[in-house]
Amino acid sequence: MSDGTWKRDEVESPCVRVCVIHPQAGLCAGCLRTADEIASWSRLTPEERRTIMADLPARAPLLKKRRGGRAARVARDS
Repeated sequence: MSDGTWKRDEVESPCVRVCVIHPQAGLCAGCLRTADEIASWSRLTPEERRTIMADLPARAPLLKKRRGGRAARVARDS
């Protein structure tokens, strides 16, 4: 079954369609790429893409630190 996305025979994008750039880390919360990497992805060589893909797992901890979310705001406003 196809989702209608055109596919090429090359290194696929890590995009998971959760496109939000974390303001402090500068990484997309979905795919962990930088805005520059996302913007240049279609122009990168397969080797450059593989290098970025290999680096992505190490970036995940940069977005794991939580600041408390709603519970912290409620407690702070009380």
